[in-house]
Amino acid sequence: MKSPFARPCIQRLCAYVPGEQPKISGLIKLNTNENPYPPSPRVFRAIRRALDQRLRLYPDPASERLRAKIASVYGLRINQVMAGNGSDEILTLCLRAFVDERRTVQFPEPTYSLYPVLTQIQNGHVRRIPFDRDFNLPLSRFDSRAALTFVCNPNAPSGTLLPRKFLRDLSSRLKGVLVVDEAYVDFADENALALARRAKNVLVARSLSKSFSLAGMRIGFALGHPDLVQALLKVKDSYNLDRFAQAAGEAALSDMSYHRRCVARIKRTREWFRAELARRGWFVPPSQANFLMARPSRYSAAEWLARLRARKILVRWFDSPRTRDYLRITIGTDVEMKRFLAALDRIFHNPL
Repeated sequence: MKSPFARPCIQRLCAYVPGEQPKISGLIKLNTNENPYPPSPRVFRAIRRALDQRLRLYPDPASERLRAKIASVYGLRINQVMAGNGSDEILTLCLRAFVDERRTVQFPEPTYSLYPVLTQIQNGHVRRIPFDRDFNLPLSRFDSRAALTFVCNPNAPSGTLLPRKFLRDLSSRLKGVLVVDEAYVDFADENALALARRAKNVLVARSLSKSFSLAGMRIGFALGHPDLVQALLKVKDSYNLDRFAQAAGEAALSDMSYHRRCVARIKRTREWFRAELARRGWFVPPSQANFLMARPSRYSAAEWLARLRARKILVRWFDSPRTRDYLRITIGTDVEMKRFLAALDRIFHNPL
């Protein structure tokens, strides 16, 4: 039912649909790209230390200690860093700062389905740029006049990565702001940090949800030119990160050796699991993220989705022309992925 009080663009809006967060115990949850391993032990100690009388006080509105830690880890100055309530807030703030009803937001398709929702909330103009069959993009498809360009890299749901040179050439072509959404980049072979350090129109959005195992804390950040960061700081909520999130983020970024070990473990599992699916006849393109996009060798992806769920295994399926033949499968622990393969073999040998 549409509210008569909502703006027309909100009445027309189809809201973003998050992945299922089930209430059932005993599930193997491979549908929302969460890290299967816990965060650094330093995170738990930091949160316990924050449990004191300071909870009656507001947190630092500028998240200065966290931003200083981010700047130190990634080789920037604090005025090149914005901390947010997950990288989704960073994306929202980019719309607030750079887009109105007269301006265009462009992004590849298929990609993160939040981009069009945020654009429509801001009443901006959506421009979709189709990937080719191999998830490549000619620069000529981008409108140089767009106010804001999102590139999810590695892309979701494909897991593919556009090279640094492409992003550099794209940023030079654009008159507006380029946001490189690197939520999954810690699982990839390269990133756009060098571009964020020197380009005046580039922001890199990062998240601690995936590789740092902090999806439940909602911590993200943007890296880029001080003028762009200042624009985001102007439009953010007053106290957008609570005390626990700021403490947890600082602690996680203080234990990069733990982080690197965890990422390496997931990447090893990803490559082993991809080979196992391919051995069973599934088509699985190489991935630079912590998930795989896999096309079954037999039966439809929708049928596999239902059969796997019946065996308490959750994966993600997107019903759109480019993706409906595929499942997106998060990389879990080795034990979880072996259980997935065992279920796959049982399903395959029993007609659906």
